[in-house]
Amino acid sequence: MNLTIGFLGLGLIGGSIAKSIRKYHPDYTLIGYNHNYETTVLAKKEQILDYAAKEVDASFQNCDIIYLCMPVSLNEDYLIKIKPYLKPGCILTDVGSVKGTIHRAVKNLSLEAYFIGGHPMAGSEKTGFSNSTDHLLENAYYIITPCESTSKAALDRLYTLTKSIKALPIILDPKEHDYAVANISHLPHLIASGLVNLVKNSDSKNETMKTLAAGGFKDITRIASSSPIMWQQICLTNKENIVKTMEDYIAYFSEVKNAVKQENKEYLYQFFEQARIYRNSLPTKTSGPITTVYAMYCDLIDEAGSLAKVVVVLANHQISIKNIGITHTRDFQEETLRIEFYEKNAMLLAQKLLEQLHYTVTICS
Repeated sequence: MNLTIGFLGLGLIGGSIAKSIRKYHPDYTLIGYNHNYETTVLAKKEQILDYAAKEVDASFQNCDIIYLCMPVSLNEDYLIKIKPYLKPGCILTDVGSVKGTIHRAVKNLSLEAYFIGGHPMAGSEKTGFSNSTDHLLENAYYIITPCESTSKAALDRLYTLTKSIKALPIILDPKEHDYAVANISHLPHLIASGLVNLVKNSDSKNETMKTLAAGGFKDITRIASSSPIMWQQICLTNKENIVKTMEDYIAYFSEVKNAVKQENKEYLYQFFEQARIYRNSLPTKTSGPITTVYAMYCDLIDEAGSLAKVVVVLANHQISIKNIGITHTRDFQEETLRIEFYEKNAMLLAQKLLEQLHYTVTICS
């Protein structure tokens, strides 16, 4: 069965879903609208879309599924705009990381018969259609939050489509979803941004901390590079859950502070040991709310052309590199190369090849 699928918004997530559907369902008809019409035209030029809509209009009236991928603050406006063009049986879904507010808006507009909430737990520090890919959602959990009146047939259709683009669909209640992501996604972003700002405000005039910051600091604060507009909106729309998790975190961290102050050896050991065990038990096959990074550190041998040699070795074995750069950390003996890969298998093959050439390689965990 060929479907007609519409997109309201073609940013990182909307664009990635569209590209994934085009990849796995080339016969589907895809219609898209974006507030920047040039983006919509580009998507059609790249043959992702079959039709580039200039407005939210009757172009969408034959859609079987419509993805609402606009900024959260604009959701209600676009629900109103698309409502007249929803045919019977059409599924209207969104991609926002907070579900309570969109479900309330849907109820107020009497759209529950059409709506099924969605949250693809994948992303990037980069934004926009130009950074979207047809593999961003692969092995990423994709939360689906149906309404009370959602039919089994509609839920099964969205579930099946989500699975077909290699995402991992999970059905949750909207309230359960919002509390979970407040803990595992929203709070970590606040902590990362807070830590970066703390270092910024505590640094000396000659920026000693900024100069020394590398390796671990950059890894754990990577998500602080995300869109400030998006995270502002998330904080405003999931306020109650975020405040609760922040209060729990502050209370818990006060205990840790007291343990450090009182030199409580046993508490501190258990603090780090329990975190180590639980962290190592986390699944690694999914991209999750904070995308998995496949990266390694490699000591550069002190000889001419050592950097070029590493690149040539990887290129000769057709290993694609996502990012590469020399770090200024002194955790290693010589200058250190940090290499990021798109896939885990590519990283492990690179490790094997470089170690055979007597490079010291350390996988980032």
